[in-house]
Amino acid sequence: MRGRALRFSPVALLLLAGCTGTQSALDPAGKDASVLADLFWVLLIGATVLWLAVNGLFFYVTRIEPRSLSRRLAETLVIGGGIVFPFFLLSGLLAYALSIMPDQRLEGTGVQIRVTGEQWWWRVEYIPEPGAEPIVAANEIRLPVDHRTEIKLGADKFIHSFWIPALAGKMDMFPGRETRLAVEPTKVGVYRGQCAEFCGEAHALMAFQAVVMEQDEFAAWLEKERQDAVMPASDLARQGEAIFLEEGCGACHTVRGTEARGPAGPDLTHVGSRLSLGAAVLPSDREAFADWVRHTKRIKPGVKMPPYVHLSDEKLSALSAYLEGLK
Repeated sequence: MRGRALRFSPVALLLLAGCTGTQSALDPAGKDASVLADLFWVLLIGATVLWLAVNGLFFYVTRIEPRSLSRRLAETLVIGGGIVFPFFLLSGLLAYALSIMPDQRLEGTGVQIRVTGEQWWWRVEYIPEPGAEPIVAANEIRLPVDHRTEIKLGADKFIHSFWIPALAGKMDMFPGRETRLAVEPTKVGVYRGQCAEFCGEAHALMAFQAVVMEQDEFAAWLEKERQDAVMPASDLARQGEAIFLEEGCGACHTVRGTEARGPAGPDLTHVGSRLSLGAAVLPSDREAFADWVRHTKRIKPGVKMPPYVHLSDEKLSALSAYLEGLK
């Protein structure tokens, strides 16, 4: 028996490891996710009780005490164990599940965030107050801790599903229709979000980072995010800026404070300060920028951006230095 337990212990450890991490719904870091995690455990316990009761009764009458039963007793067992008990247990679980729904629909206050699912990346716009000019970013969401933030969701051409398992439940995103989700993080940290609806070739590569910050730190970050891009600090970065404009990158991308005003692709004003590149596909460093520019289609199949294979190593190095410096 001891040997068997030792053999199964690695399997148990692997299963338990899946319950933690930055993308686990069972390791909540937000009020909504905590409620959903509690719901999971309650439903799991209820399902286990129901399974044990029904199958235990069946096992008892067929294996432990196999004997003929009177019609009255047989009907009592079938109706009581197969209908009445499951009905009341499942009704109780349903009532509990429905009772938590109002809290999941509470609206946010303060800064609103609008997220649009693109092909295949996330357009993110922060709205400090109603009617204010949006602060545009991409592929990363920043949230203040212990504050309920409302996120307005939409899509360009494909149906997506917005999901940060550690913070809240998922919400579908539809072209031409706005859905809403409010999140209230309780722990500072970096959590992984993911599109949970198959949307095309790069669906599995359509992720993002959700960064939960202290409230004063978030306010300072948002004010910095509002500002124009910093001027290139080195000769190499200045060469990269010239290459960026010469290659027509500004026709698709915006870098506020420069001639680049393209609306089609992600806003790159502060791309160097993001934690990842290409919707959480690559790290945000100079080597990753070069790899992305030259091998876009290989890294993310189906993406609209063409690969710039014609750029020399020197030009690619300068362009990467410029993009990395946009902080």
